[in-house]
Amino acid sequence: MKPSLQLRISQSLTMTPQLQQAIKLLQLSSLELQTEIQQALESNPMLEMTEEFEEEARPDPREQRANKEERTEDTDGHGDEHVADTSESLETHTLSDDIPVDAKWEDWDLTPISGSGSGSGAGREDDDGFEHQGQTTESLQDHLLWQVNLTPFSDTDRVIAITIIDAIDENGYLSCTLEDIVDSLRDDDIETDEVLAVLHRLQQFDPPGICARDLRECLLIQLKQLKNGDAAGHHAYIIVDQYLDLLGSRDTKTLMRRARINEDELKAALAVIQGLNPRPGSTIGDNNAEYITPDVIVRKIKDRWQVELNPEIAPRLRINTSYASLIQRTRTAADNTFLRNHLQEAKWFIKSLRSRNETLLRVATAIVEQQVDFFEQGEVGMKPMVLADIASMLEMHESTISRVTTQKYMHTPRGIFELKYFFSSHVGTTSGGEASSTAIRARIKKLIESEESAKPLSDSQLAKMLAKEGIVVARRTVAKYREAMSIPPSSERKALV
Repeated sequence: MKPSLQLRISQSLTMTPQLQQAIKLLQLSSLELQTEIQQALESNPMLEMTEEFEEEARPDPREQRANKEERTEDTDGHGDEHVADTSESLETHTLSDDIPVDAKWEDWDLTPISGSGSGSGAGREDDDGFEHQGQTTESLQDHLLWQVNLTPFSDTDRVIAITIIDAIDENGYLSCTLEDIVDSLRDDDIETDEVLAVLHRLQQFDPPGICARDLRECLLIQLKQLKNGDAAGHHAYIIVDQYLDLLGSRDTKTLMRRARINEDELKAALAVIQGLNPRPGSTIGDNNAEYITPDVIVRKIKDRWQVELNPEIAPRLRINTSYASLIQRTRTAADNTFLRNHLQEAKWFIKSLRSRNETLLRVATAIVEQQVDFFEQGEVGMKPMVLADIASMLEMHESTISRVTTQKYMHTPRGIFELKYFFSSHVGTTSGGEASSTAIRARIKKLIESEESAKPLSDSQLAKMLAKEGIVVARRTVAKYREAMSIPPSSERKALV
């Protein structure tokens, strides 16, 4: 076979660096985007961040030159007075325009400029925001060790107490046996009785019920510390101590017969038990609040739902004109190449960032247009929708819609939701239509909330009630939706008395 030349026509997609960067920015969350922008600002001298008010407040260079010429021509001996008057009037004008009479504290920028000024306030980088105040990073172990240091212990008992505290889980329970603690101490003189004595002392610490070995002991510790001498506290102690299994199985008739109490006494005892904390350790621990910054904001203005980007996650970037002008004045080819490459990268980054924001806004607007009933009625009004619906509506690929809606959040009057929340599966209805799984879950939750506590609805009954409304779902589907909402079955929802 002889070699020959052939001409073929074909189409192919080339992943250029610009396209790769655009795809990368598109799938980043708001937090990751801020990190990416900060890295770009630090690595590229051609990029700088600007705010909208800075652009509006920047004077025209031609006006600056004209004002400078006027001040130069003024040689009548009153030049200094003229300059002082101009500065005073400019300062007054700036304050009156930038800060209105009814301005709030957050409208004032008290950050020192270039470190100047005699004020004692620190810059924004050193200023702790309100979200950092009142937070605690104290763990449960730190809280218990602090109490150990305030309690008189012998050296041996202190070592035992620290070992026990190290074995406490996040709920406040002892996660190992006393024999394991004795073995871990590696001291033949320490016996189980001594460890048990230290454990009983630790069980008197705060929070009540801490260092218990099981739920029964945790509740009994709290009941002892309540010092409730009435009949309700006495009956509650007997129920927890002797009949906790009957209480867990909700066998109230057998419980009342064995404890020799009537229904009113059982109600009073249950009220005391329900006031106890089965997980005392959860009240102590890290309290660092985690916030979600929404990417888009939805508001209803003049009976129309409008979508806008959150300005906090869409910073305005621009080319640094000072560095860009150096390209024409470079003396070496290496410097010229360095500046031109960074200028081109800065332009690509700004263009990719703008494309990301435009795509995000288009997708969010399309979602709002399709889910108007949700914003008006709540979860019950959620319509079934998949990625392909928005993709065909905007003439985009489903992968693009998936990237846009992943880890992107929408702030609405009903709360903050991830964009993927508005996409759900659907089931058929008797009328030939479709109902979204979100709307079905909301309907199930509403039916359970309105049920009689003495006769809770079973999954089969819920399926029949939905069928009467035209929503055909199987019993196992109802059970799946109920479990997804962390709602217990009917046997556990039934009122004890």
